[in-house]
Amino acid sequence: MELLLGIDIGTSSCKIAFFQKDGTVAASGTGKYPIYHPRPGWAEQDPRDWWKAVCQVTRQLIQENGIRPQDVKGIGVDGMSWAAVAVDKKGDVLARTPLWMDTRANEICSRVRRECGEDAVFQVSGNPLQPFYTTGKVLWYQEEMPEVYRKIYKILQCNSYLVYCLTGRISQDISQGYALHCFDMRRGCWDEQMREKLGIPADFLPDIFPCHEIVGTVTKEAAGLTGLMEGTPVAAGGLDAACGTLGAGVLDTGETQEQGGQAGGMSICLKDYTADPRLILSYHVVPGRWLLQGGTTGGGSVMRWFEKEFADYEREMQEKLGRSSLEQLNDIAEKIPAGSDGLIFLPYMAGERSPIWDDDAKGVYYGMDFSKTKGHFVRAAMEGVAYALNHNLQVAEKAGAYVEELRAVGGSANSLLWTQIKADVTGKRIVVPSSDTATPLGAAILAGVGTGVYNSFEEAVEQTVKISRIHEPDPKAHETYKKYYGMYLELYDSLKALMKKTGGSQ
Repeated sequence: MELLLGIDIGTSSCKIAFFQKDGTVAASGTGKYPIYHPRPGWAEQDPRDWWKAVCQVTRQLIQENGIRPQDVKGIGVDGMSWAAVAVDKKGDVLARTPLWMDTRANEICSRVRRECGEDAVFQVSGNPLQPFYTTGKVLWYQEEMPEVYRKIYKILQCNSYLVYCLTGRISQDISQGYALHCFDMRRGCWDEQMREKLGIPADFLPDIFPCHEIVGTVTKEAAGLTGLMEGTPVAAGGLDAACGTLGAGVLDTGETQEQGGQAGGMSICLKDYTADPRLILSYHVVPGRWLLQGGTTGGGSVMRWFEKEFADYEREMQEKLGRSSLEQLNDIAEKIPAGSDGLIFLPYMAGERSPIWDDDAKGVYYGMDFSKTKGHFVRAAMEGVAYALNHNLQVAEKAGAYVEELRAVGGSANSLLWTQIKADVTGKRIVVPSSDTATPLGAAILAGVGTGVYNSFEEAVEQTVKISRIHEPDPKAHETYKKYYGMYLELYDSLKALMKKTGGSQ
């Protein structure tokens, strides 16, 4: 039996899945690791924790599910965006890496925009120079951690670090190139002139590979740690959002993935270069395609936060009711009408990325009174995330990328209520693939194409991606949400100056 392994390095955990050729999950599991917040605005992880979790879960899945390592024909790895994994010449990690939500480099990015010219940087990279990206984090190492900076051999992304751990080979896949603003988004290569302007050493930048290209094989050491077979091919891999987009079946212009993981957002597939400074542009993991993305800090993490802080009762009732605390929260939210009776939530729980790019933005509940129940707060949180998605979609349409249908992936897609809310808010049909493992499936497809298990990406998607359900927008609810969406936009505009004043307390 031919198997493909997909490894997904997410913000709060890794997801490991072994897939049969038709996309059926043979075995899957997750491994958690901590996020450190040593200062306001900081969010970082130790990349070695990712590798330890991957080794532990992979070995456990092989042992407990009777997986034969020789059946694994290829491995694909995806990872979250905008890490800055600093390694020395031995491949040893020099420091924890700031994550995509980290804003420590805000002042540095402001200065560099002035010095290099904001428009000049955008013309090369197709992306705004914001502290969330890798660029500012590398410059932060230079200014704030010179003892680390002097030892840096390469700067790696999440998936390229895991590929290195598996193979001993340094690489950079093309879909993660957008993390650095010296990456030419039109040509798919490093731009030497912009690299020099930004002050990033050429030696820091790995060679760029197509995402499906086999860049190495599992080493003897990695095989011993993971239980995999030495010599198993490993693809360069890609950005988690791009792999999730592929795993949702998005290959052609206008097809769009809606992301419901820790973060929220969308990825619109394009055949032509289309950049907008309010959005995010990357290469797709599929050759010859770009992804115009909206990335928000408020996604599934909003409900995880709410459950942690306000669901003690639901946790106590889990065993008695046979429903998880999140399912119970979903139940009470379902009883509340569209619009939550005027309760509006701004989901800016770690600042906000596109389209407002405001690291001082705050989470806000507006419209509280004595009539509001816990159900109102839960539903308003779901609606706030949907408003953020809609905001990005509307900006994308103004940039010329019109969307008719969304393909939802991630944990949030398991909530029928939340998915329907997103359909009603956006007025778009939402299609949900049957697999709850779309992102590692996308990574596995890369390995499958790279090793010849599939003859093409089209063949791979046709064989592996199945639709489980479709959500059509409710016209009446959509009209209700139009009113509250306008209030959502106005609320941020009214508060952003105050948020700026209190930004340091985040």
